[in-house]
Amino acid sequence: MKMTPPDIASDLTTIAPLPRWVTARRAETFEDVAFLSGYALSHLHLVAARPEVPHALLRDRLALRAAEACAGLSGRFERAAELRDTCHLLRDGDLPGPAGEMYLSWRRAVERPVSPRGLHRALPDVEAMDVAVWLDAGEGAPLRRAAAVLETVLTERPRARVAALIMAEAALAQAVGATHVLPLLALGLKRADFNATGEALVEACHRAVIAAVPEVLTLASDLSRKAAHLSAVAPKLRAKGAGEAVEMFLTQDAVAPTALPLPDRAARRLCDRLVELGAVRELTGRDTFRLYGV
Repeated sequence: MKMTPPDIASDLTTIAPLPRWVTARRAETFEDVAFLSGYALSHLHLVAARPEVPHALLRDRLALRAAEACAGLSGRFERAAELRDTCHLLRDGDLPGPAGEMYLSWRRAVERPVSPRGLHRALPDVEAMDVAVWLDAGEGAPLRRAAAVLETVLTERPRARVAALIMAEAALAQAVGATHVLPLLALGLKRADFNATGEALVEACHRAVIAAVPEVLTLASDLSRKAAHLSAVAPKLRAKGAGEAVEMFLTQDAVAPTALPLPDRAARRLCDRLVELGAVRELTGRDTFRLYGV
């Protein structure tokens, strides 16, 4: 009889979490930390191969988490709600502010396949040549390479934590054969880790992955279930442009009704209908300037 690997559950909307021996164990030696982070990355690789995971939506939601973490590292207090407003309610000519710029950088970084050109789009204040040089700054195993890139950028630009993290995440993605950035280090690194160098920074990156992967797996499982439900109710929608609207919800963390490919009143009705069907939720709690997401 052919056995199904434990990481690939028979219920395609259920993603197995990391085993407790990974999450509950306090690794003391570098070798232990490296082994556990390697297992976590391998487990995550299996999830990345599953077609039912809404990968673009997962990356966009993680971009929000990464921006929130970076804001905290910078001593700012913007949380998810404020960052969403900054991004999705901007008018022409408005400036997003420092935290908003962080969020936009992360969204652009995860949106397209990893390349120097795509990373320069995410980091327009960085010279294109610097982006290309930084991306090739590391070598060796994936997290050693990512740590080298992180250290290189921070050495040249000590205050550029967002740029350093995005470049390190891109190097990690390339090293593990992924096409897109999936924020991990940004979720797991602590403020003190940015003062580390050499082997200490490599170990900090290993620990960051061990800390971040459970959150990513939980989010992937949650979004997979919700995306499956949204896809199931989509045929009930009769509005012209509803298919395009559903695709936006399946790829973006949050959507303003004004961004949907429908007239304003029809867009608001569609959002209300999707809330009634339990397919999306209203994210702001406001009566006006609302945002919706899976």
